[in-house]
Amino acid sequence: MFIARVSRGRTVREFLIAVLIVPTLLSVLWMTAMGGTAISQVVSDGFTGVQDAALELQLFQMLTQLPLTGIASLVGIILVVVFFVTSSDSGSLVIDTIAAGGKVNAPVPQRIFWASFEGLVAIALLLGGGLTALQAMAVSTGLPFTFVLLAACYAIVKGLMNEPKT
Repeated sequence: MFIARVSRGRTVREFLIAVLIVPTLLSVLWMTAMGGTAISQVVSDGFTGVQDAALELQLFQMLTQLPLTGIASLVGIILVVVFFVTSSDSGSLVIDTIAAGGKVNAPVPQRIFWASFEGLVAIALLLGGGLTALQAMAVSTGLPFTFVLLAACYAIVKGLMNEPKT
């Protein structure tokens, strides 16, 4: 719903490139660069700080061995914050739209309520069981959603095949 809203007025080609291809390629590039760097640190330098660090600190532990550590760590923090804020905002938008019966412009206090409630649930999970509980909740809700996404992929391919060629 969030992607559909921000993609309004775009062509199918622009949508597929901006939503599927570019993020996938950037993710592959990111994982290749960061994973390759961590593996190189272990193999060539014998540095095991990344594997010994807590999950939340592994990126920053790897960056300590590189030049411009401070700048790279700041960029990493900014990227993580932008990711969480964007994810939370899009989740709140979807929940608010569903709760408003499909209205695109629901009342602002209602949107604030859903954003606050989402944040409180995350805080409760972090305080109750730490990052492990939060990750378990994300996986347990994400796994069933995988089937919804597979059905959506099938539907988009089928729909695009039925489109007239221009």
